[in-house]
Amino acid sequence: MSVKTRELALKAAESALKKKALDLIILELSGLTVIADYFVICSGESTTQVKAIAEFIEHEFSMNGIRPLGKEGLAFGHWVLLDYSDVIVHIFEKETRAYYSLDKLWMDAKIIECHEDTSDMGGKDKRALHS
Repeated sequence: MSVKTRELALKAAESALKKKALDLIILELSGLTVIADYFVICSGESTTQVKAIAEFIEHEFSMNGIRPLGKEGLAFGHWVLLDYSDVIVHIFEKETRAYYSLDKLWMDAKIIECHEDTSDMGGKDKRALHS
């Protein structure tokens, strides 16, 4: 696992938060699986928002020459997966996330929580990433 991989996961999280993603977490999977080093998991309130989050992450990454190896679920928007090799981004509609419960499936992973933080900024929007 490289620093670049962690930065990619954090960038995906920041991009998702810009589109108002909910309940965003990063799971550090190194040592648990060879599938990926990180899962970025978040939710949207609707299929439209899920698609918007996915498309925005893909756009932000493409501006830096980073393309997904694969993507699934954009047609329906209940669960979109963006595969960036060592970083896999899962964007769920809220009900779909509750049903599949990836957070619980990978409960042995280290969690890096990400959320909006408006403290110390007079109510202005500020994003926070905590490990």
